[in-house]
Amino acid sequence: MAVDPLIELHDVNKHFGPLHVLRDINLTVGRGEVVVVIGPSGSGKSTLCRAINRLETVESGTILLEGEPLPAEGKDLARLRADVGMVFQAFNLFAHKTVLANISLAQIKVRGRKREEADQRSRELLDRVGLADQAAKFPAQLSGGQQQRVAIARALAMDPKALLFDEPTSALDPEMINEVLEVMQQLARDGMTMVVVTHEMGFARSAANRVVFMADGRIVEDRTPEQFFTAPESDRAKDFLSKILKH
Repeated sequence: MAVDPLIELHDVNKHFGPLHVLRDINLTVGRGEVVVVIGPSGSGKSTLCRAINRLETVESGTILLEGEPLPAEGKDLARLRADVGMVFQAFNLFAHKTVLANISLAQIKVRGRKREEADQRSRELLDRVGLADQAAKFPAQLSGGQQQRVAIARALAMDPKALLFDEPTSALDPEMINEVLEVMQQLARDGMTMVVVTHEMGFARSAANRVVFMADGRIVEDRTPEQFFTAPESDRAKDFLSKILKH
């Protein structure tokens, strides 16, 4: 078990209409852990990720952050989303704001920083994700890989306790995927707590402390990458791996 639990899900259930997308989910993510969530499409991975910062509500069960239940609404919810940053498949940057303004905005609005302080932090983070020279540009002037790195910098700007990644590379051209994964690898090495929904098995193998394999709304396996990739226990995981590792 994780020594210092940061995120805990206990018996979490969620339906979309008749579809039972999360079934009795129990998961603990320790501080500094990288947990990669994989599985076939429609297995509930993204819903699980979105439930952790209340972009999706759950019907039953509890989700705790540092031992406290997730807040339902208002200022506390905004704070939760700052504490548990999210990086989406589709970047979600403001098209009419510069790269710098995209990263500074929530620091000013949610964290209450002064603009100079926020901008300075934004520039440090742009440097960290390899985009120091792009601050004055607008998102449309950047490649997809660059936009996703800006989105990561924006999440980091809030000094989050954890970062959630919902298929951060699936909208990218193959040559851009590595530049995003490299930033994520570095975050993992720096000790950032991360929950990553991805199809990138190389990243799962190299960066994850644990691989969580989901199918049909359930967690089927939760093991080290070494155990999971070399000796999956369930037929579902064996079947999944045989399909993807052939390519």
